[in-house]
Amino acid sequence: MSSPVNIRKAIRSFKYAGMGIYSLFRYENNARIHLIACIVVIIAGVVLHISAVEWCIIVILIGLVWSAEAMNTAIEKLADVVSPQYNPGIKDVKDLAAAGVLILAISAVVAGSIIFIPKFAALCGLAF
Repeated sequence: MSSPVNIRKAIRSFKYAGMGIYSLFRYENNARIHLIACIVVIIAGVVLHISAVEWCIIVILIGLVWSAEAMNTAIEKLADVVSPQYNPGIKDVKDLAAAGVLILAISAVVAGSIIFIPKFAALCGLAF
């Protein structure tokens, strides 16, 4: 028989996750860059009246990029604790984690371009 849900423990977990989100955007420059990009994309989506499916794609991509940035930050912080001095192996780990964020961010830009470029073109009276 499974144990009952511990509401206090669940609330505490959400609190810790919220602290992590706050820390991510407060202290990580790249996360703030992603946040600014997110705001611009949301404004563009509202102005250009993107469809529900396009909103779903945008929201998923924003969540994925932020999640990747959080994982990258966690890996970097853990690596710094494990090896405070320069270590070529740790450098490779950090570079690979950062590459994961970059690959996802590039994919998000490509998908966003597919969604937004035709809408901007139509707004400017250009056939696309």
